[in-house]
Amino acid sequence: MKVVHYDEVELEEVSVDGAKGAKIRWLIGPKDGAPNFAMRMFEISPGGHTPYHQHEWEHEMYCLSGTGAIVTERGEIAFAENDIMYINPSLMHSFKNTGEDTLKFLCLVPNEKPEVKKTLNPFADEEANNC
Repeated sequence: MKVVHYDEVELEEVSVDGAKGAKIRWLIGPKDGAPNFAMRMFEISPGGHTPYHQHEWEHEMYCLSGTGAIVTERGEIAFAENDIMYINPSLMHSFKNTGEDTLKFLCLVPNEKPEVKKTLNPFADEEANNC
């Protein structure tokens, strides 16, 4: 079990190429004994952004404060305080601050690379979409 104020968790620079003005707090993760998911808080300065990237897992997110945009291959999608967001696996994306205040959002991800599920469709000669 863990109960602490978020500002007691170290705020680290996002040091990946392509990031600008982005910081992260690993609020809950494997070091806390959480076996499946990590909860992270991002803090992005005005004009800042995370790197444009993709991976095999999804993100579940909640915007705590500020205004931003998810940058994708399909264009930009605006979000703001109290919005929830879901980022599909393998979707190219980044998050940018579009406002004048620090953008803060929670982002939940699996601790380990997820196994890609494939289910055969018994009624067709193709794979089903996990139904």
